[in-house]
Amino acid sequence: MHRNRLRPSLRRAALLLSVLCLPLAASADDIIDNARALLDKQNSTQAYELLAPLASDRAGEPAFDYLLGLAALDTNRNTEAVFALERVLAVQPENVAARAAIARAYLKLKESDAAKREFQNVKRTDPPPEVVSAVDRFLSEIDRLEARNRNSLRMYVEGFFGTDSNVNSATADRSIAVPIFGGQVFNLAPGGSALQDSFHGLQGGLNFRLPQSQTWALIGSATANRRWNHQFNEFDTGFLDLAFGASRRKDKDTITILGQYNDFHVQNPAFPNVFRNAVGGSLQWQRDIDLRNQLTGFLQMAQVAYPDQKLRDVNRWVVGGGWAHAYRAGPIVFASAYAGQEVALDKAFAYVGHDLAGVRVGTEIPSGDRVRFFGNAAYERRNFAGQEPLFLATRHDDQYTAVVGLHYTPVDAWRVSPQLFWIRNDASLQLFTFDRAVAEVRVRREF
Repeated sequence: MHRNRLRPSLRRAALLLSVLCLPLAASADDIIDNARALLDKQNSTQAYELLAPLASDRAGEPAFDYLLGLAALDTNRNTEAVFALERVLAVQPENVAARAAIARAYLKLKESDAAKREFQNVKRTDPPPEVVSAVDRFLSEIDRLEARNRNSLRMYVEGFFGTDSNVNSATADRSIAVPIFGGQVFNLAPGGSALQDSFHGLQGGLNFRLPQSQTWALIGSATANRRWNHQFNEFDTGFLDLAFGASRRKDKDTITILGQYNDFHVQNPAFPNVFRNAVGGSLQWQRDIDLRNQLTGFLQMAQVAYPDQKLRDVNRWVVGGGWAHAYRAGPIVFASAYAGQEVALDKAFAYVGHDLAGVRVGTEIPSGDRVRFFGNAAYERRNFAGQEPLFLATRHDDQYTAVVGLHYTPVDAWRVSPQLFWIRNDASLQLFTFDRAVAEVRVRREF
């Protein structure tokens, strides 16, 4: 996820700077204690509402001003946060927590020079290693934000290997009854039933950003993937994704419009051309509600073509929205819902089209500075548009997917990601029902 907002690692860094740098002095002041407890429980709005009415009487008390500054910062009252924290530093210039907080406030106000100066001042105090690491992430973020006004290019290469319980996403059955032939049972051809295999592969990608003004930028990306099975090479796969468009950022809102192309191929003699390609575009809107919440809405449209099976060609559209929340302690959760339709281009084969709707939820949980656990689950319902000719029935699918894994960064620019993927397609027609489990390890190098 290039957005002008604090990324997940920076939210964790903000928490570290707020907790590990806390002033050592205790207080018997009920107001101070209550405000601190509210901030610990992520009730920043309530903490601000408790403290703000007392500012005229208590401004100048470092403990009060510090908590007021944090509450104002967490509720996007960034200028007020700067004023409160400046009062702390005027009395306690050695207060590392206040200096780290005011640096965050400057960053949110887009005063990157002042933010960088204060973060560097924090590092000069010889804080604990965790604080140094958090500050370094903020300094990297400042460099990233400054790069928004410069042309940028990022690339990666990734190798992967693993095992797949169903490389052809096929039914586990070896034979099937066909109603149009009076229910006669037919044996499935080789490759018509689930095949297990191990695999390895290679993927690479790049993305670029070319700023045109303070708000507009041209953006683009390209990803290529190739996977080789060790036994069933007729199910080797590959894909190419290309995207080009523009984004506009103003205040808390980002609008992105992209033209997109995708092709997916299978190394099977039955499909001498590209197995499937899609040409279309997407429109996306994002709003950073506050430091820890973001809303997203999107519309995607594409024409999907099967060069060797033209009867399957469809027009596809999907509309949906999502929400993401970053907890103060580090974890991130997200959820999205969508609906759409695929409409057959050849009305004689309307049954290949379908209505669709789905939901997806997930989380990312940091563990230290180098490890992030992740997981997500999704459900999609597909109701097809007509009766399958061979089976004399209309198809309905319920598809369930789940992914769990972790990202481990042993050194900067390198990432190792073991993960498990599971999918269950529960179809009303047995031929289309299948289970698939994939275990793999990916190793990425970023440039």
